[in-house]
Amino acid sequence: MAEPENHEDRAEEPALRKIIHVDMDAFYASVEQRDNPDLRGKPVAVGGSAARGVVAAASYEARAFGVRSAMPSVTARRRCPDLIFVRPRFEVYRAVSARIREVFAEHTDLIEPLSLDEAYLDVTRNKQDIPVATTIALMIRDRIRQVTGLNASAGISYNKFLAKLASDLNKPNGQAVITPARGPEFVAALPVKKFHGIGPATAAKMERLGIVTGADLRARSPDFLRHHFGKAGAWYHRISRGIDHRPVEPHRIRKSVGAEDTFAADIHGFDDARREIAFLAGKVWGHCEGKRLTGRTVTVKVKYADFQQITRSRTLPGPVRNARDLEAVAVQLLHPLFPVGKGVRLLGVTLSSLETGAGAEPEARQLSLSLPGL
Repeated sequence: MAEPENHEDRAEEPALRKIIHVDMDAFYASVEQRDNPDLRGKPVAVGGSAARGVVAAASYEARAFGVRSAMPSVTARRRCPDLIFVRPRFEVYRAVSARIREVFAEHTDLIEPLSLDEAYLDVTRNKQDIPVATTIALMIRDRIRQVTGLNASAGISYNKFLAKLASDLNKPNGQAVITPARGPEFVAALPVKKFHGIGPATAAKMERLGIVTGADLRARSPDFLRHHFGKAGAWYHRISRGIDHRPVEPHRIRKSVGAEDTFAADIHGFDDARREIAFLAGKVWGHCEGKRLTGRTVTVKVKYADFQQITRSRTLPGPVRNARDLEAVAVQLLHPLFPVGKGVRLLGVTLSSLETGAGAEPEARQLSLSLPGL
């Protein structure tokens, strides 16, 4: 996880805040089950069912079989033979997400969307002057259910790191609180592989260094952590103590938004690669719309079977307006690279040169683009 900028490594948490992390339960799949009664209670995967397809989201019935997002569809089908695949409808998910954000705004203007289905809220000072954050979280979850028919989970704590962890404790359709008194010891007992922002590779490196739990991480000195993890070492030192100074930032602009997938088997054909690019473009655009962002520079990343890596980029005269435009540019960048002489093991799509405005004025001028072969 990138080291958060401009925050001092102070020994104590600043004035306590009331932070809620709201996370929709199996969002894409739940929307599909809501809209199609025949899917309710059944294992559902949103994504492509083709041999090279990828699961974008899985219902809880599918997760019981070990089906997860970003899993190759063939693997998902193997784990759950009765799995029902549904093509994603991002325009519907965006509309539902906008309605959920209206619910958040009934309580606070300090809303930091992370994607279409999750956000941080700072309710330290809220519009109803409700003193207890758990009460606000209950109200938000009930209101979301009333207006969308969907369930949400929530985590409540005194900083973003712990609120995020708390939201996973009682999923689905639940909430949990990590209090200031409980925070440091909760982190100490938690395996580092469950820390938000510590991925499998970093967790494996920590384990090789004898760091398995938060307590192990806390026992390492700042110098040790900086030596082995660079700038992120100072961040790990703080979160091991339950300290996170990052504010909820409603208008924070990211430098780029990207997504990539490594495939279980190498890709050789352009049609397979184009399907993957379409999935990745939809995922990137979903994150952009959650942040109200758009951008002008599209980059495609390709890693071959021999681990050689190349990128291709294009900066457009105007901002990308929707997922299809993003997909079109990415496919145009990818097309000249085929046919390939060696397999492709990874593809990625990134949107940069970001600015605010994604999702606004959907009828505005669209980029004139075409998809090769369509």
